[in-house]
Amino acid sequence: MKTPESPPSRMIIGDELKCLENPAAEKLIREAIEKYLYWSEFKYKTGSIDIDPEILWGIVKLFRNSSAKRIKISDLSGFEFKFNVTADIFQKLHEFDLHFVGIPPGEEIIPANDKNQYLISSIMEEAIASSQIEGAATTRKEAKKMLREERKPKNKSEQMILNNYNTIKKLKDLKDKELTKELLKEIHSLITKDTLNDPGQEGFFRESNDIIVVDRDGDISYVPPDYKHLDKILNDFCIFANETNTKRFIHPVIRAAILHFLIGYIHPFTDGNGRTARAIFYWYLLKKGYWLIEYISISRMIIKSRGQYSKAYLFSELDENDLTYFIIYQLKTLEQAFYSLKEYINRKIQEKRKLHDFSKIKDINDRQIIILKLLSDDPEFSITIKEVQNRFNTVYQTARTDLMGLEKSGLIQKRIIGRKKLIYHRSENFNEILSKLIGKTGST
Repeated sequence: MKTPESPPSRMIIGDELKCLENPAAEKLIREAIEKYLYWSEFKYKTGSIDIDPEILWGIVKLFRNSSAKRIKISDLSGFEFKFNVTADIFQKLHEFDLHFVGIPPGEEIIPANDKNQYLISSIMEEAIASSQIEGAATTRKEAKKMLREERKPKNKSEQMILNNYNTIKKLKDLKDKELTKELLKEIHSLITKDTLNDPGQEGFFRESNDIIVVDRDGDISYVPPDYKHLDKILNDFCIFANETNTKRFIHPVIRAAILHFLIGYIHPFTDGNGRTARAIFYWYLLKKGYWLIEYISISRMIIKSRGQYSKAYLFSELDENDLTYFIIYQLKTLEQAFYSLKEYINRKIQEKRKLHDFSKIKDINDRQIIILKLLSDDPEFSITIKEVQNRFNTVYQTARTDLMGLEKSGLIQKRIIGRKKLIYHRSENFNEILSKLIGKTGST
């Protein structure tokens, strides 16, 4: 992606405000403020207006600056930021507060009996997508199989996914802690285990300025702060993350987005900054009680809009550290992830209704019904006790009992692969036995 053009910096003289008397100019300026257009898009829209685009942009900036909230992360140069809360941002924050913290009566998103299953599925999706953003080449199918079987990773891509999976599960245990440099290192160490060219960098801040951020063409798009200042910057970063000062209240979702941005901006590690940034975003929202974030995969949405993700960073950096661009992107992504979760749950509910015939079998539970559906759809499908544990987030004994119950009914049989691995697959008379069990119960 080519680095965007930096916006012009122009002071507006009083007489130039008369531009607002031009209906077309006034309409465009209003649109730029409400939709938070970046300079390049704004400039393109000024073509039919006979006024210098830089004057019009100067008026936009005048309005934005007058309403902006300003934050100073550190005394060091480059760490003064600002952001605006547009009407669209306000609306999204309201929706998140309703659905991510407390659920309105009668509007439960996740069926109570299925929470464990959806939680594991979401963690897997986020772990896979977050790794794919950073270049992991493993398919979702293979990655999920690895996680469910708990087999060792075969390569760096699979190791990245396993690390993300373990980290996301760990974040819930860390949510009551204050953010410190040590905690930041711990999260980075979990995420990067056995994936860095230099294993000695796992859980350690960079000690050089060899790190630069380049675009897809290889051009330098950003140079992070000098590593000599990292100690102070990260102390200040942690203070901002832990801040509870009501006089400088920042909505938790906005603060989480800013923390995400700052990890990329500071680039405290030689590698793994993106994965760490997304983990910190999750950690902070969990800390602030946004429990539904556990069931949502942000990275699946980011991977579909990587160009916009990069632009959100660049627009904020190039336009006087205006974080609004990144906040808008992050909230839009969070909203899409929420809708994706709702669609997924609705789809699973519909699938469950199609399993009605299986539910006619005497003494069968929901987990066994899903296993039968998988076996029915794919004659070659096989499963282990460990996979049942991970798929349904249940204990060993429960998973074993589920499979033994299906085996006792004659629907599945087991065999040993190698010396130890025990797998279950369809019995030879699967369809015949299944029809009898459904028919027998249905006729009573």
